[in-house]
Amino acid sequence: MHPFKENINPWLGQTLSLLKIDRIFVKGHGSWLVGEDGRHYLDFVSGYGALPFGHNPKEIWAALEMAKEEEQPGFVQPSFLHSASLLAQKLSKFSGLQYSTFTNSGAEAIEAAIKLARSATGRRGIISTSKGFHGKTMGALSATGKEAFQKPFFTPVEGFYFVPYGDVDALEEFFKKKENEIAAVILEPVQGEGGVIVPPHGYLQGVRDVCSKHNVLLIMDEIQTGLGRTGYLFASESEGVKPDIMTLAKALGGGIFPVGVCLADEDIYTEEFGMKHSSTFAGSSAAAMVGLQVLEMLTKDNGVLLQEVRRKGNRFKEGLKVIASEFPHVISEVRGRGLMLGLDFAVTRHKLPETLLGIIGDQEQLTAVLSGHILNEERLRLAPTLTGSTTLRIQPPLNVKDEEIDYALEALERTARRLAAGNTAAVLSFFLQDKRIIRMDGQLNTPAPRKALKPGKDEGRWAFILHPLDMKSYRDFDRSMNILTDEEIEEITGNWSDVIDPFIVSETRITSPTGDTAFGEFIVVPRTSEELMSSEKDKGLQEIYRAVEMALERGARLVGLGAYTAVISKGGLRLKKIGVPLTTGNSYTVASAMEAVLYASRKLGFCLEKATAAVVGAGGAIGRAISFLAAEKVNRLYLIGNPAHPERTYNRLLGQAARIYQYLSQKIARGTIYPEGTIGNGLAGKQDLPGPEEPLTVFQEFAQNSRGPISISSSCSKHLPSADVAIVATSSIGEFITPEDLKFGAILCDISRPPNVSRRVYEERPDVLVIDGGVIEVAGNPDWGWNFGFKRGLAYGCMSETFLLALEKDYRDISLGTDLNLETINYLQKLEKKHGFRLAGLRSFDRPLDEDRWSELLAIHQHIESGQ
Repeated sequence: MHPFKENINPWLGQTLSLLKIDRIFVKGHGSWLVGEDGRHYLDFVSGYGALPFGHNPKEIWAALEMAKEEEQPGFVQPSFLHSASLLAQKLSKFSGLQYSTFTNSGAEAIEAAIKLARSATGRRGIISTSKGFHGKTMGALSATGKEAFQKPFFTPVEGFYFVPYGDVDALEEFFKKKENEIAAVILEPVQGEGGVIVPPHGYLQGVRDVCSKHNVLLIMDEIQTGLGRTGYLFASESEGVKPDIMTLAKALGGGIFPVGVCLADEDIYTEEFGMKHSSTFAGSSAAAMVGLQVLEMLTKDNGVLLQEVRRKGNRFKEGLKVIASEFPHVISEVRGRGLMLGLDFAVTRHKLPETLLGIIGDQEQLTAVLSGHILNEERLRLAPTLTGSTTLRIQPPLNVKDEEIDYALEALERTARRLAAGNTAAVLSFFLQDKRIIRMDGQLNTPAPRKALKPGKDEGRWAFILHPLDMKSYRDFDRSMNILTDEEIEEITGNWSDVIDPFIVSETRITSPTGDTAFGEFIVVPRTSEELMSSEKDKGLQEIYRAVEMALERGARLVGLGAYTAVISKGGLRLKKIGVPLTTGNSYTVASAMEAVLYASRKLGFCLEKATAAVVGAGGAIGRAISFLAAEKVNRLYLIGNPAHPERTYNRLLGQAARIYQYLSQKIARGTIYPEGTIGNGLAGKQDLPGPEEPLTVFQEFAQNSRGPISISSSCSKHLPSADVAIVATSSIGEFITPEDLKFGAILCDISRPPNVSRRVYEERPDVLVIDGGVIEVAGNPDWGWNFGFKRGLAYGCMSETFLLALEKDYRDISLGTDLNLETINYLQKLEKKHGFRLAGLRSFDRPLDEDRWSELLAIHQHIESGQ
C-alpha cells in the first residue's frame, strides 16, 4: 500500500486508484508533469488555479532565494511585518481596498471575511448562492451551496442563507424577509466548482447595487478567479465592481508557497477584528516575497500577460466550441472567461441509450471517468468541478503555450468522438491492467436519442429491480462491449460497481387490449449474480433495499424483484418493511414454464402421461410450485435438491413429496379424474394412500415407506439420465448440467438465470430439446428502451407478473417467500388471457428455435415413438 493510502487519506486514495489517476509525479516544469513511469503529462488542472505560471517557475523560486539570501526573518509576530506590509501596499493599490489580513489558505481567508463582515455590521446573516463554493472549513463550508459537503459536518451553522446565482431579483426578494439580519452577500464572480458558471452581464453590478441599497456588505470571493485567471487582475474588475471585502489565495502563492489574503475597505475594518483575529503563520516573509513577485509578473509591461490570457482564452474557447458543435448531443456548453474554462457534458441514458456511458452520465460520474480516460489515453490532466458534476474544468497555466492548447484540443476532440459514438469499450479501456487501449473512434450505430416517458395520472405504476446476470448481460446491453473478453468486462465493471448506485436503465408503458395501461421503470442493481451471492453479509441486500426505496420515491405502487434480487431478499420477505407491495414474479414464471413444457411436448408428439420428469431445484420456491403441476401430468417424478446439504435436502424434499401426495389425494377425493398413466391416476386405485383429511405427517410416512411414483434425491447425475422431461429452477450459479447427464430425446426447460444447462448440450446433443422457461410475449409489443437479450415485446415471466398486476392495479404482496400457492398461479393465468399476454413460442439459450433444429428434433422423436 502506498503511504498516501496508509498515512494520508485511504478513502481518497481508493477513489484515485479506482479512476486510475493515482499517478506519482516526480517532476514538474511549466505546463508539464513527469510521472514515475517517465511519461509526460500536460497539466491543465494547475492545482485548481494555484499554479498561475505552471510548475517550478524560476521567478518565484528567485523570490524565495532572495528571502533566503537576505536572511529575512520567518515569523516575528508581534512586530511590523516588513515584507508583508509591502505586499499589502501593492494589493491596496491594485484593488482599491485599504487593509490586508493575511492567511494561509483560501478557506481561511473566507473565515476572516465572514468574521469581519459580522464585526463591521453587528449582524449574523450571510447570503451565499446555490452551487457556490467557498471552502471546507466550518464557516466557508456553511457558505458552500452543496448539501453533500455540508451534511456530514452539521453545517451550515446558523445564519447562512442561499439564493440562486445570477438572479438579482431573487436576492432583492430575499431582503424583504431578512433585511435586518444580513451582514454580507458572498459570491464568486465566476462560479468555479459550481461548473465554471459565468453570470449574466450586469449581475455583479446588480448585486453591488442591492447590497448598497440595503446597507449590506459585498464579499467577492476571487480565490479562484483572481490574479489573472479570467484575463483581468480581478474578475470583478471586468464589470467595474468594487466589493467591500475581497478574498484571494491560490495564484497569490505562485504555485510554490501557500498564501491567502482577506482585503477590506477602510470603512468596515474594525478595531475588534484587528485586535482579535490573528494567525501564527500568516504574513511570513517568504510568503510575502512570493506574493510580491506574482503581482510583478502579472502587471509588468502594462499587464501584457493578462492581455495574452484573454487572447489565448478566447482562442481556446473557440476551439472547444468547434468540438461542442460537432458533438452537440454529448457536449451541452462551453463556459468560462480567460483561462478559466469548463466543458459541460449532457450525457444521459436518453442521449446515449443502451450504453453504459449513458448510465454513468445519469449517475453524475461521467466527468470523473473522463478525467481518468483523458489522463491515461491522452496524457492530459483535467479534473471535474466539485459541485457542478457534469463539467470538466480546464485551467492551464496563465503562460500556457499555443501549441499546448492545440495538444489539448486534439485530445478532447478524440475523447468527444469516442463518447458521442457510445463507445464504452474505448472510453473505459483505461481501467484494464494490461493497458490494452481500444481505439475505435468511428460510429457504432448507437441507438438514436430517446425522449423520456412520463407517467400518466391514472395508469398503473410499477418498477422492476434486476441486475446483470453475467458478463453477457453487459454485451447484450452495450454492443461496444462485444470487443472485450469476459475477463476484461469484469475488470472494467468491477472498478466502478462499488461507486455506482442502483440506477434507472429505462422506462416503458404496457398497454392491454382492455385499454388499461401501466407505466414503469427498470432499476438495476449493478452487481452480477456471482457478485450478489458472494458479497459480504447483507451488502447485496442493502443495494437491493436502496433500489426498492428509489422505486417507491419515484412513484411505483408495485415493485417486482428479478433474478437474484429475489434470492438475496429471501423471496422479498426481507424487504417488506420498506412499505411498498412486492412480487418475485415466481407464480407467473411457474405457469409460463409449465405451459412451455406442455407446448413443446405437444409439438413433438411427446406423451407426458408415460414420461418420467425431474425437477432440479425442487426445494426452492419455483421448483416446489412446478413440482405440483408436473405431478398431475407425468407418470413418475424425481425431486432433486441441493447436493451441498444432503441431509437437509432430504428432509425438505420429503416434506415436499408428502405435500404433493396430500394435494393429489384431496383432488381425487373431490372427483378429479387423472389421465391414464399419470401419478394421480395410479394413486386413485392405491389402497394405502392416506385419505384427504389425514395430517401431513401421515403423508410423510407414506412418502418415506412406499415405493410410490415420487422419488427424492440430491444427485442430478443419478436421476437425470432417466428423466424424459427435466425442469431446472435453481439459484445456483454456473452450468452444471452437461450432455453426459441427459437421456436420449429428453426435453429440458431451464428457468434458472444464469442458465444451469451448458450450451454444450445444444452443440453436442441434437436429440435434446432445451427450452428457456418463462419467456412471454407482452401485449402491445412494448419497447423496453434497453436490450437485455430479448427482442422488442418479449420479457421474462417474473417481469410479466409485475406488468399484469400493475395493469390490474392489484397492489399487494404476491409470490413472496418459498410457498407459492396454486390459486395465485391460476389467477395470473386468468390475467394473462385478459390482458393479451402469451407464451413467446419456444426459445433455446435466449434465441428462437430455428426450423432446421425443429425438423431434426421431430425426426428424432418420430424414431423414438416408432421404437427405432
